[in-house]
Amino acid sequence: MALPPPARDLPAWLKLLEDRHPTSIDLGLERCGAVWRALGAPRPAAQVVTVAGTNGKGSTVRWLCAVLQGLGLSQAAYTSPHLLRFNERLSLFGEAVSDGELVRAFAAVEAARGDISLTYFEFTTLACLWLMAAAGPDVAVLEVGLGGRLDTVNLIDPDVAVITPVGLDHQTFLGTDREQIGAEKAGILRPGIRVISAEAKPPESVLQAAAELDCDLFRAGQDFRLQAEGERLRFDIAEASLALARPSLAQGHQLDNLAGALAAAWALSGRLPDTEALDAALAATRHPGRLQLVHEAPHCWVDVGHNPLAASAVADWLSAETDVPVKAVLAMYADKDALSVAQRLAPVVETFYCAGLEDAERGQSARALADRVQTAGGTQALACGAVSEALVMALREAKAGQGVLVFGSFQTAAEALQWFAQLRTDSAG
Repeated sequence: MALPPPARDLPAWLKLLEDRHPTSIDLGLERCGAVWRALGAPRPAAQVVTVAGTNGKGSTVRWLCAVLQGLGLSQAAYTSPHLLRFNERLSLFGEAVSDGELVRAFAAVEAARGDISLTYFEFTTLACLWLMAAAGPDVAVLEVGLGGRLDTVNLIDPDVAVITPVGLDHQTFLGTDREQIGAEKAGILRPGIRVISAEAKPPESVLQAAAELDCDLFRAGQDFRLQAEGERLRFDIAEASLALARPSLAQGHQLDNLAGALAAAWALSGRLPDTEALDAALAATRHPGRLQLVHEAPHCWVDVGHNPLAASAVADWLSAETDVPVKAVLAMYADKDALSVAQRLAPVVETFYCAGLEDAERGQSARALADRVQTAGGTQALACGAVSEALVMALREAKAGQGVLVFGSFQTAAEALQWFAQLRTDSAG
């Protein structure tokens, strides 16, 4: 089904790509690799950092771009999925890519693919790589979509690889334990490159892959560390050190993500930014959907987390930030471990307001989710219909001083952000 290129707008392209390939996930590099070579094998920048892992990838990419900015290096960044607009997936020199640029790139991929069928992710990733190469930044930062070894991003040889904490997620595709999943993540490694592990104790499969490829491995807490020093933070790696202000968003696990980003920038460039330039770049960094405070009185935080590892990190943050258990709006796909997520959140959650997600392949109803999490630590679980309905109920029933957490998926976060945006529009009108 050929598409007449530049005449179509971005929504039409995206709808076509959603409908075209028979499955949404079809791991492997053979098909997308052939199209990438037909495009001229575009390398997105002279230097590339690839970020894989289970949690913290998107935040690590954002922090890393800020650190690179502090070093005076131009960057392009590719992340997935997006929250509200597809354009969020590709940032060129700090700005989201335009509709017109995406349409142009989609047309180029369409012309190159011939009769090769590509998934939505493969097609759009190739388009973003093509746009990066055309823009010519100093550094490209690439977030792996799923796994590592067979992900389209892995067509590109990185100069530095970052592996964020590895946990259980996407087991159908990646394996049933941390070792198997770690081996998939380690597929982004290349011989002799520097590798940053955001964990002091990554899976043995990651360590083994790094050793076999003679990579220079740096582990958090051992080879680099970020710690409080009075009112500021201090980062140390090898013989380099840096004092910096604590960004307002850098709490709990975000400090770990920031540490990994600082280590990656040093691994790539051999230097760290000066304090003034770094402080300014970090202060301007935003992390939509990552414990994003979207409402006051009561406080309401929106987080895209969707697995037990993310739930543990959020629970730790909430226990440090709040004095009373929060209300939690929870909406998750049917293929996620909702019970384990609820169990990790239960110590800091008074009530789960369960909402349904509409998705042909993976959705589940509010009632089904409530039934799955009802046994989590004795915490009450209510079935509340859509995310907006669950939000209204949780906000209405929150006691004085009690917060509300929205959690469970990118779709959950997006629906909540859209609801709050509409609420602000209605209030202003």
